[in-house]
Amino acid sequence: MKSFGYVKARTTEDAVHSFVSLPDARFLGGGTNLVDLMKLGVEAPGTLIDVSALPLDTISELPGGGLRVGATVRNSDLAAHPAVRRGWPVLSQALLSGASGQLRNVATTGGNLLQRTRCPYFQDTGQPCNKREPGSGCAAVEGVNRDHAVLGHSAHCVATHPSDMAVALAALDAEVELVGPGGQRTLPVADFHRLPGDRPEQDTVIRPGELITSVLIPASSAGMPSAYRKVRDRASYAFALVSVAAVLAVGDDGLIRYARLGFGGVAHKPWRAVAAESLLIGGPAGEDTYRRAVEAEMSHAAPLSGNAFKVKLARDLAVDTLVRLADRG
Repeated sequence: MKSFGYVKARTTEDAVHSFVSLPDARFLGGGTNLVDLMKLGVEAPGTLIDVSALPLDTISELPGGGLRVGATVRNSDLAAHPAVRRGWPVLSQALLSGASGQLRNVATTGGNLLQRTRCPYFQDTGQPCNKREPGSGCAAVEGVNRDHAVLGHSAHCVATHPSDMAVALAALDAEVELVGPGGQRTLPVADFHRLPGDRPEQDTVIRPGELITSVLIPASSAGMPSAYRKVRDRASYAFALVSVAAVLAVGDDGLIRYARLGFGGVAHKPWRAVAAESLLIGGPAGEDTYRRAVEAEMSHAAPLSGNAFKVKLARDLAVDTLVRLADRG
């Protein structure tokens, strides 16, 4: 690991100012991903700006019933919060399906959103990777790509986004609050991450010097049946082959009045299944409706040589999850 400077920020203004004024600076929250990448030689920041002591470690209720989650709230605290477990179990389940208990005790909400891909070619500095070194190529396209994307990938990158939490937040219409040299702004989580296109080195739309300060969870789906389910190679501490975050509400007339659906492990970003949602809402609740909607979404899939199984896996997992949610009423 290369030597680096270290600054402990006391205010968000200090953190942003330090980022702008120090060379090759990076924000450090829990460090569960960044420090690993520094050890591998993938990341080599000039200065780490420690934001873990900023007053962003609380969860508070918003007018109207939503939640504001501070960026340094630990994943384990967010998963266990009574309001989250009661109102948005999909989020609690997603958090508890990620990493290990020890890592969740350290990992932060903001850092979770900024996780980088676990593509082995990205993590191996001896391999070409457009995400790590733009213009060097993508070894995964013709290599071992069982864990890689089936939706939205490009010739430049086929990596997947690793976060479970972000998939649930995208399905909940959550928003990210940012502060940076240009001021404050708010973005939907579903638009925060980006597809690779010809710039795979850019995972998100965050601007240089911008710091995540909080995540806003709207009240629109509070209390509705919701679930996060994840298929992986081992029972714990593994990234998703495919995951599904779903919210479903069925009216007394048997018609679907609310539906949100997101996929993890299938794309460079949490995949919000907008096409499926449009077919679900207003339709009759039932497996035939769910299957038609999910098949329409997955009709855009373009599997690689080693991961065609993901298409069927995602489809079947989503349909089964929707059936189970409808049974809960």
